[in-house]
This record gives sequence, C-alpha cells and structure tokens, in this order.
Amino acid sequence: MRGLLAWAAAAALLAAAWQATLWFGLLPPELLPPLGEVLAAAARLAGSGTFLMHAGVTLAEVMLAFVIAVPLGLAIGFAIAESPYWSAVLKPIVFLVFSIPKTVFLPMFILAFGITFAQKVAFGVFSTVFIVLISSFAALEAVKTDQVRVARAYGATKVQIALRVYLPAMAPILLEAVRIAMIFNLTGVLLAEMYASRAGLGQLVANWGENFMLKELLAGILLISVAAILFNEAVRWFEARCEHWRT
Repeated sequence: MRGLLAWAAAAALLAAAWQATLWFGLLPPELLPPLGEVLAAAARLAGSGTFLMHAGVTLAEVMLAFVIAVPLGLAIGFAIAESPYWSAVLKPIVFLVFSIPKTVFLPMFILAFGITFAQKVAFGVFSTVFIVLISSFAALEAVKTDQVRVARAYGATKVQIALRVYLPAMAPILLEAVRIAMIFNLTGVLLAEMYASRAGLGQLVANWGENFMLKELLAGILLISVAAILFNEAVRWFEARCEHWRT
C-alpha cells in the first residue's frame, strides 16, 4: 500500500506539471494534449477490441520470454559462479555484453527468426537474461560460507543446505532481480515490436508516433506504464513477505 501511495503521489505531481505546462503556454496542445483528453483516449483504448488483441500478443511474448529468461539466467549464473575457472573466464564476457545496448543486436534476431512471434520472444530473453545472470552472481556472494560450513558440520544434506541456507540468503536479491528483469523484458519486447512487427503494443506505439497521433500515443504509454507498475508492486509486496530472510 505504501508503494502504491508513493506512485499515486508521483502521478499527481506529474499531472500537475502537465497541466501547468499547458496553462503557462510552455508547450502547445498540438505537442502536449490536455491530460483529460489523454485519459479519455486511454479509456477508449482499454475498451477497444483491436487494442486488447495487440495487448494480448505483447503479453504472450513478454510472459513467455520472462518464463524462459529467468530460470535460464539463474541456472547459467549459478553454474558459472560455482566454478572458479568458468567464473574467471565468463564473468567479464557477461558484463561486457550487458554494457552494450541490446538494440545493436536486433537486426541479427530479425535475420535469424524473421518478423515472427519467436523473434520477439528471443529478443526479450536476450534483453533479460544478462541482468538475471549478474543478479545470480550477487545472490551467491550473499551466502555466507560460515553458515554453509556449520550446516555441513551438523550433518545437513545438500537439499537441506539449499533450502535452509542458500535460499533464505539469496531470495531477497533474486526477488529484486525479478522486478528488474521484467523491466528489461518488457522494454526488449516493445523495442522489437517497434522495430519490425505485424502486431503488438510496440507496433501500435510506433504507428501512432509516425502518424503524429499524440493522444493515442500518450494513452498507450500510460496504459503500459500502469501495467508495469502493478507488476512491480506485486513483486515488491511478495519481497516484503520475505523480509525476515535478510541476513
């Protein structure tokens, strides 16, 4: 609730700044439509069958990419971090690729997959997996070796050590990684749709921008932002339930 109130306060400040910009003539209505008209456009879009169809395509791409990228990133990240040799070899490569803007690789995905559903999912996975990898490195570093040593001394099995030592120490970092990963995932899918797509919210946003349909453009961005905020707060709520695991 505290997080939602903070978002509501931020939205109120944004709305006030929006209206003040129009009142004082800093921007013409042609470049910044009145907030009421944008909200009305958002309401129309939310009830539009065409918009919901495009939203369904984007949602399917985002969720599939997310379901693939998070377990894949965690598995690879743990495998790398647990091996001193592969950690020394591959960690610099992971950080190097992570620092490169992912849009540079987007034409390669189009050449490999074409303008298809699989191309959007693959690029979403590629955009997401590196933040999960880096988070898994940090999560394993949060596990105290003394706790593992004590658990082994008391005869704990590998499963018990994983559930009673590793998981509590890593859970807060991994949950934070899930929130950040969804941001990268959604951004990657939308960019892929804007670059080349036949359906999806990114394709709609690109079309509205190219045709200077600012009300629809801002309304679409508003609806996407609301969905992202709700997911973010849902994960934050679950993360708060795991607060007692922090060491």
